Amino acid sequence: MSSLKPVLVVAGIGAGGGTGGATARAFAKLGYSIALIARGTDSLKSLEKELQNSGAEATSFPIPSYEHSSIKSAFESIRARYSSTQYSIRAALYNAGHGVWKPFLDITPEDVKIITETNIEGSFAFAHEVLSDFKQNEIDTTNGKRGILIFTGATASIRGNTTTSAFAAGKFALRALSQSLAKEFGKQNIHVAHAIVDGGISTPLSRARRNNSEWDQNEDIRLSPEAIASSYVYLASQERSAWTWELDLRPAHEKW
Repeated sequence: MSSLKPVLVVAGIGAGGGTGGATARAFAKLGYSIALIARGTDSLKSLEKELQNSGAEATSFPIPSYEHSSIKSAFESIRARYSSTQYSIRAALYNAGHGVWKPFLDITPEDVKIITETNIEGSFAFAHEVLSDFKQNEIDTTNGKRGILIFTGATASIRGNTTTSAFAAGKFALRALSQSLAKEFGKQNIHVAHAIVDGGISTPLSRARRNNSEWDQNEDIRLSPEAIASSYVYLASQERSAWTWELDLRPAHEKW
């Protein structure tokens, strides 16, 4: 592999205790420098400081929205921070999301706008920047990759329901984008993967909403962000003769 230090770019970290934060920690332990993109400045700075205190190299890049211009601006800052003579972006996770769970007639134009911005406009812009950088990378001889781009999906990526018309529409679009990119860029030794996360994830927000210690402590019935991150590390390490485009993750006792 190139002597350049690998960089992981993560978009979407929530409060820092979910999938995005866990993935940043997992890749940092493998020696990656971490670039963090999200809307919440306080959460970003908190995770940045935590990673730095653990000995990792991490920088946060707050954005006002997932509009194309905001994503492009963040990557311009990332490239300025991580010089191409010392670093190369080798992994990227699009983990941004926005949940709308309402009966169809209650969905507002604002709901549609944020779903579209987060799942379509943001993901397209993120993928464009990442793939442009990946194309410049040398192939890693250990796994045949120029880089890996992972998208976090959901149950709604493959199945709509009575209150998920807006949410599912966005996640269906994200899944379709990931599949198209996997087919187009696999031939260039760029690995694109999509993860269907089917079940509740133990995050600060979900724990506060549920207020149910039994749920949080029972790994048979909920997903662990760290376990999801381990699966993302696995995807990044897959050799080119056996790449996964899509995997689905759920707790042992999840109904599906």
